Amino acid sequence: MENQGKQGSRIWELDFFRGIALILMIYFHIIYDLKEFYNLPIPYENGVNFYIGKFSAILFIFISGISSSLSTNNIKRGLKILGCGLILTIAVGLFNEAIHIKFGILHFLGICMLLFPLIVRVNKYVLLALGTFIIYPGRLISNIYTSLPFLFPIGIITDTFTSVDYYPLIPWLGIFLYGTALGKILYDERKQSLFPFSLADHLISKAGRHTLLLYMVHQPAILLILTLLNKLELI
Repeated sequence: MENQGKQGSRIWELDFFRGIALILMIYFHIIYDLKEFYNLPIPYENGVNFYIGKFSAILFIFISGISSSLSTNNIKRGLKILGCGLILTIAVGLFNEAIHIKFGILHFLGICMLLFPLIVRVNKYVLLALGTFIIYPGRLISNIYTSLPFLFPIGIITDTFTSVDYYPLIPWLGIFLYGTALGKILYDERKQSLFPFSLADHLISKAGRHTLLLYMVHQPAILLILTLLNKLELI
């Protein structure tokens, strides 16, 4: 979710698609909050809203893989994003003791970036094969339950495990590896935009340059706005 590449150089299409992912994620979280906190009959567990939420996450993870292949400071980025994930875990627990974020998308992305020194040396086509291999057993692992409470980062959970935001390494690391491989294929030689035009000044691209900050503040902002609308009896 953070910026890629060297300082002073950006690839505008990555910002643009990251901005799209951010907009879709905000929409999904509005739907989630309206149902969970205000009991509006808007489904998010299936149908179009479910797929919008998953597509947003896939786009974030995929672009993060590309960005990591361009960055020279993945350890620093990983620690920063993982730290933000831990802050969200604490903040959500304080807000509502019944809600938990145990391995959300920020935790996942932070760990992927910290693992990146092990990933970056792998051949791009091997990464594609490895990504497929990791994604495929994801369905099988999701049906495995254990009494060990500490395996949830890899996708093996207890039957009482709960997390409102959950992106385990299996299968989601496969999407990150796809992004890393594509970054090596498309940007390895030039590390600049693939397009002869630029949308760097587009509002979506500007939002995509600050996704981590916007991710951290958007949920409190949504809840504040919904609280005000509720007090005005508009929802």
